[in-house]
Amino acid sequence: MLDALQVVTIVVVGLMVGVEFSVAFVVNPILDGLPGDGALHGRARGGRMLGTVMPFWYAGSLALVAVLALAGRQRGTALVAVSAGLLLVSVVMSVLLLVPINNRSRTWTAETAPADWRRQTDRWDRLHRVRVAVVVAAFALLVTALT
Repeated sequence: MLDALQVVTIVVVGLMVGVEFSVAFVVNPILDGLPGDGALHGRARGGRMLGTVMPFWYAGSLALVAVLALAGRQRGTALVAVSAGLLLVSVVMSVLLLVPINNRSRTWTAETAPADWRRQTDRWDRLHRVRVAVVVAAFALLVTALT
């Protein structure tokens, strides 16, 4: 049973990290290169879509890693606990720093976006890249501990 939990946890956290990495280094740079209001519309759509899914994915990932850390039956329990701590940091960062910007930007249109929308999305991108570094570190520790 513990082996299955470890596999599920690695897959769930790994996919989440991959999505977040892709947003930071592939999707948003592509959107920002679109002409006209393309970036604004694409980011708003992405914010609505991912803003609905990611809270559950982050919470689920944190819960899975926390359960593994509490089970404490694998040789790398300390690393799993640190991984859980890093995922908790990413959740706190999300709630305090990224979600407020995302909640505003997900409703923007060409007519309703504030004049500084690019500045706000640039701030979100910077914070998101820090969050990506945190979740990549959490994932690396998790995989190191479980393999």
